[in-house]
Amino acid sequence: MTKGSDLFVAALENEGVERIFGIPGEENLDIVESIRRSSIQLILTRHEQAAAFMAATYGRLTGKPGVCITTLGPGALNLSTGSAYALLGAMPMIMITGQKGILSSRQARFQIVDIVAAMKPLTKLSRQIVSPKMIPSLVREAFRVAQEERPGPVHLELPEDIAAAECEPVALVPTHPVELPLASPGALDRAARMITEARRPLLMFGAAASRPRVTPDVAQFVLRTQIPYFTTQMGKGTVPGGTELYMGTAALSERDYVHEAIEQADLIITVGHDTVEKPPFIMGAKGPKVIHVGYHSADVEQVYFPQAEIVGDLGPSLALLADRIEGKIPNAQALLPLREGILSRIAARATEDRFTPQRIVHDVRAVMPADGILALDNGMYKIWFARNYRTRMANTILLDNALATMGAGLPSAMMAALLYPQRRVMAICGDGGFMMNSQELETAVRLKLNLVVLLLEDHAYGMIRWKQAVDEFPDFGMTFGNPDFVRYAEAYGARGTRVTEIADLRPALEQAFTGGGVHLVVVPIDYSENTRVLVDELRERLPAPQAS
Repeated sequence: MTKGSDLFVAALENEGVERIFGIPGEENLDIVESIRRSSIQLILTRHEQAAAFMAATYGRLTGKPGVCITTLGPGALNLSTGSAYALLGAMPMIMITGQKGILSSRQARFQIVDIVAAMKPLTKLSRQIVSPKMIPSLVREAFRVAQEERPGPVHLELPEDIAAAECEPVALVPTHPVELPLASPGALDRAARMITEARRPLLMFGAAASRPRVTPDVAQFVLRTQIPYFTTQMGKGTVPGGTELYMGTAALSERDYVHEAIEQADLIITVGHDTVEKPPFIMGAKGPKVIHVGYHSADVEQVYFPQAEIVGDLGPSLALLADRIEGKIPNAQALLPLREGILSRIAARATEDRFTPQRIVHDVRAVMPADGILALDNGMYKIWFARNYRTRMANTILLDNALATMGAGLPSAMMAALLYPQRRVMAICGDGGFMMNSQELETAVRLKLNLVVLLLEDHAYGMIRWKQAVDEFPDFGMTFGNPDFVRYAEAYGARGTRVTEIADLRPALEQAFTGGGVHLVVVPIDYSENTRVLVDELRERLPAPQAS
């Protein structure tokens, strides 16, 4: 005989699970005991939300589902933001929650919430396990659904009496690779004609082009076609640096310098674009034609309605398209002369002796090697890093432009540091977002991670405060006080440094990395550049486009 919890953990091992993140409760105790006797490491976090962010980031970086566990009711509900983060961000993740016994009700309705129903709109699949014999097939199905395109979160609820129940051994379901279909020859031929006839073609790489398995194919496509490209925020780093074809990142939806190329293009080939991202450009009736290349057909939106589509496994489909057009695109580099002007204006004032966003991005780039990983929380600085930070490898800047939740930066960086202990990893957080999951500093110290946290302090919810000012509302309701962050870090066993002179920022970051361990570096940030550049300067570039 075997217990349901043993069967469940064996099914997880069968899927290759090595770590589970979370905070178990009394309804999970059989599972916890089964994990203790397994090859799987249980990583205790200080909040369930952080466990979900870590599991989702594991999925984002590896392509395999990350796993997190919580108890019933309040613990399970604390996964909801992390589930939405994974759903909108297309990150494979398995969430395991407990529940009171379903065969009897010794505690009546104490703590009982219908988590299966609550999770349905936030997941690809949400199921309760009602029999131990169902466990192997349900776990296999959960991992398949989480991992297949479009990836995302799956929720399994395991009630305590099902976990504790004994049953005859049940065979595990073997895993197998799933081959995705290729784009049809007709669609490839149609797209090839449009590209070879284009006068000013332009490539765009979106979030799905960052999948770990596809980035080499994406890079090869650029090299073979020699078409200039730009990226969405979540598509940054899909093509290694050095191609000299990068035109910029669309950190805004319109009117930025990279939009000079977008506006002059007569054809944009979007690769892996997911409309959950804030629009990188606004399609209109008079704009360029668009070819959508993706795992799935395009979601037609008011601002995105491509005229042609290539649907299929992204990497092989791009290779088939390149076979048709390589060396046959007479105007491939027609937009390339715009590149120097776009990039030079974006990089302006990067060495000013102030704590401007441009200078902070410049100094961070200087201490990060090509394979160094930044994990950004959400705030005004995210726009500046998306716009100004040059990436040289895929998945070396982790930002969320889908749910765009605060509080994810630190847990995401912790996951990256856990996966890649030999690489430099830095979390970049505002003081607002940092405090939403700052308790995870203890987890990072306990795990003996090498991690630098750059904390940008402005004593405000800066992005909303800026938007409030741009919209000419009074300055109200957006400011707060902060603890002494250096002492706060030290209280968790980390180290802390406050930088008061901009010349000291780069040396402080370098020292934090060389010293190892968890190190919080606190700097002020001068957000006056938000209005000077992102409003006044860009307003002078051209008038706002008319809706069509």
